[in-house]
Amino acid sequence: MASISPVRQLALVALLSVGCGRTPDRDSSRDALALDIEATRTLIAQQNKRFTDAHVTGDVAAIDAMFLPDARSYPPGAPAAVGIDAIHDLTVDFLKAGITEFREETTAFYGNAEYVVDEGTYVLAYGQGLTERGKYMNVWKQANGTWRIQANIWNTDPPGATPK
Repeated sequence: MASISPVRQLALVALLSVGCGRTPDRDSSRDALALDIEATRTLIAQQNKRFTDAHVTGDVAAIDAMFLPDARSYPPGAPAAVGIDAIHDLTVDFLKAGITEFREETTAFYGNAEYVVDEGTYVLAYGQGLTERGKYMNVWKQANGTWRIQANIWNTDPPGATPK
């Protein structure tokens, strides 16, 4: 019998622990399986539109309000911004570039009643006619009945790159 690597053993134990820890007859209004994914996708699309519009208009308060207090943001070529104060500072610095256009397009969307993941591509125009294209991933968390960003990361495609 082939041996299992320690990493795979740990992953298997974690998976079994999570699976065995679920009690199917619990009384919970937030059952992880009870999510209208299409309705949530529509809601997150609206949130994404507010997010991108706020970047174009420079509405830092609206951007801040979309993140959870303990959120994390992973910008390209820079250290992670951890917590709303660090994300606020990152946003203020980012907006100094003079964003004139920002669009996101979701390419994958999945999750449960507590967390959803929105993956996609973006186009960002700023400064003196510079346009950046790239990809992003936002992890949204349901908190007090509202979806807010728990973590996000984005990175730029090389010039001339085409999506695969």
